[in-house]
Amino acid sequence: MWEDPIVKETRAAREELLERFNYDLDALCDYLNEIGHQSGKKAVTLEPRRPAEASRKVS
Repeated sequence: MWEDPIVKETRAAREELLERFNYDLDALCDYLNEIGHQSGKKAVTLEPRRPAEASRKVS
């Protein structure tokens, strides 16, 4: 079966991070948030898009 090398690399990186934090997702999230704050880059949060109202003709 064919394996996508990008998917394989991503899964390996995920496993490495999880092992590093003993599979504690709270600790991993804290670490990732800290990295985000240290980067100095601002996260962009957009307003959710509202679905366009469907125009229905009533006969």
